[in-house]
Amino acid sequence: MLRNAALLVLLSIVLALPFALRPEAEALGRVDDTVVVISPHNEAIRHEFEAAFRRRHEERTGRSARIDWRLIGGTTEIARYLEGEYVASFQNLWTRKLGREWSGVVQAAFADGRLAKDAPAEAREARETFLASEVGCGIDVFFGGGTYDFITQARAGRLVPMYGEGEARPDWMDEAVVPVRHAGDDFRDPQGRWVGAVLSSFGIVYNRDAIARLGLPEPRRWADLADARYFGQVALADPTKSGSMNKAFENVLQERIHEVVRARMDAARFAGEEARAAAEKEAVAAGWAEGLRLLQSISANARYFTDSAQKVPIDVASGNCAAGMCIDFYGRQQVEALSRRAGSARVAYRSPPGGTVFSVDPVGLLRGAPNPEVARSFIEFVMSPEGQRLWNQRPGTTGGPERFALRRLPVRKDAYTEPGVAERRSDPEENPYALENPLVYRPEWTGGLFSELRFIIRVMCLDAHPELRAAWREVAAAGFPPEATAALGDMTAVDYAAASGPIKQALRAKDKVEELRMAKALGERFRAQYARAAELARAGR
Repeated sequence: MLRNAALLVLLSIVLALPFALRPEAEALGRVDDTVVVISPHNEAIRHEFEAAFRRRHEERTGRSARIDWRLIGGTTEIARYLEGEYVASFQNLWTRKLGREWSGVVQAAFADGRLAKDAPAEAREARETFLASEVGCGIDVFFGGGTYDFITQARAGRLVPMYGEGEARPDWMDEAVVPVRHAGDDFRDPQGRWVGAVLSSFGIVYNRDAIARLGLPEPRRWADLADARYFGQVALADPTKSGSMNKAFENVLQERIHEVVRARMDAARFAGEEARAAAEKEAVAAGWAEGLRLLQSISANARYFTDSAQKVPIDVASGNCAAGMCIDFYGRQQVEALSRRAGSARVAYRSPPGGTVFSVDPVGLLRGAPNPEVARSFIEFVMSPEGQRLWNQRPGTTGGPERFALRRLPVRKDAYTEPGVAERRSDPEENPYALENPLVYRPEWTGGLFSELRFIIRVMCLDAHPELRAAWREVAAAGFPPEATAALGDMTAVDYAAASGPIKQALRAKDKVEELRMAKALGERFRAQYARAAELARAGR
């Protein structure tokens, strides 16, 4: 009995110890203000912004605060979650509070930002009711992700203006501080529903030791990753799970389209206006096909398509892969981690010159936010000079992060000219607003096909990856004979006209069966195409 009692006492102590040692400020219910934030940002970013926001909030208001982080995955998962929550919330308003009958028309229309003016009266009423409501999802702020996701949420009506008419505009809504658009990319919403909080670009993270073993030069351009000697040595993230990877793939397309357009428009410089317009249209289509072939080749070299974009630089650092495509700060953070922990320079990161745009990860206020005032305070902090310094200052410097070097680039223009800050930055040489020859994003070329690109990469490269790898191996071993190479890279089924037409229609059809049919048909086509390419390569050896 005494032995059992002693065990019970010890067990009670073990269970109670974490609660006894928990910092008092962390105890739930002991803070004055809470802001609920949904985010794909990593732990380092969350830690630094929460610690700094809590200090600033208490200094300014005398009240304690905490951030209730909601972590459900990447931006794709967040988008699905928000859509589901708002559907449930609006259905409750429509049926229980307004006593209306729920229907497929109402569900499809209330968050349809492209609802036609001649839509049925019930559809228009549902949309108007939603936009006039405070329907919410229990979350205040959406923080992080790509502009595509925020534009989609704003168009649906799930993001709302952070400031009303007549309210004082914060300085970051000034063109001299955060432009509405830069180098062709959107940096903030003109209606104030979201604003870019930090800049991102894309590039290649690579392992110098692995590159040397393969007998390859250090990669400088996207096309370098299409070298057949990289077979099984490229790390890629799944663009259907990672919005950042799909944006990186779009960068590859934009680079190729720019190259083809420049060449063809130079040749047509003496032609008339109508002829030049036709030449540009043809060049965009040709560049799209060339870009898809390059992405296909890089994918053929891929060891895998991971669900986690953060896995790419980790595997490159460990030598499991020689190189990978990733967002800039994942690459820089891995380089810094190895340098700090082991003094190693075996991992490097490079953004292809003229091959990547600077895009933003935004922050925005969600409709029906339960804590709107604290939410605005958090957004103001993120966009303030104090918040912006956290992105790229070295840990321990004045105004910098506590523990983690975030290695990201602030979006505010004045962050790059602020006196005395450059020497405290991790990347003082980086200034995206001062690049001589940046890749200028042309949204009219690929912006409207972002979802279509993700779908095409899925059916062409992910679903048929074993067949693609097998065909690529045979064609490479045969020295890339023209007939087999042409069969492998046939983009007829997913060319610019197909992407803009039948593929887009299938993805936007109300009946999801249409998308499944299209995926099945294209998947079968590419598998047959790859088998044919392999057969031709073997026959020619």
